[in-house]
Amino acid sequence: MQKLADFKLPQFFNYPPYFTLQPVRDTREKQIQLWKELILDYCKSQKTFLICVEEDFPLFSNSAIDRSLSHEAKETFLSAIVGEGRAEWLDKGHRKCLILWHRIQDWADIILQFVRDNGLEDSVMTVEEIRSGTESHGTELQGIDRTILMRALKLLENKGKLALFKGTSADDEGVKFSV
Repeated sequence: MQKLADFKLPQFFNYPPYFTLQPVRDTREKQIQLWKELILDYCKSQKTFLICVEEDFPLFSNSAIDRSLSHEAKETFLSAIVGEGRAEWLDKGHRKCLILWHRIQDWADIILQFVRDNGLEDSVMTVEEIRSGTESHGTELQGIDRTILMRALKLLENKGKLALFKGTSADDEGVKFSV
């Protein structure tokens, strides 16, 4: 589990009402905006792609002020991110949320830039190499969630930028770039 020590928390994180859904509409809208930004910034900095509402998540409690978000608050804040297209619920019960700090199109653009930066036009790589190969080390693609990566690759395939081909297992699925 990630720790908050590596992440700079905003000053309002220690403000107890921040952890309680606010009843006044304007105040609640500001609160939701603050939480959306905090969750996306945290997930990007920690390379977190999945939030399980029913499991511990570092942002959802603050032991210094003895406060935690209610289930309703967690779902409200994550649903607001989903509403912006920056996350997706992975189940009907809203228990697991896939976080897209970059939209799929943005991930596709990052992949294309990665291909250009590394001279990989007209070359072949495995999907796993894109996630964990030497070229991806130190880039945003290092450790990318496989679901997000595959969706971005399929988007690029539909645009004629690459061809996906199956191997004998998920570990040897290939990509031929034609940028």
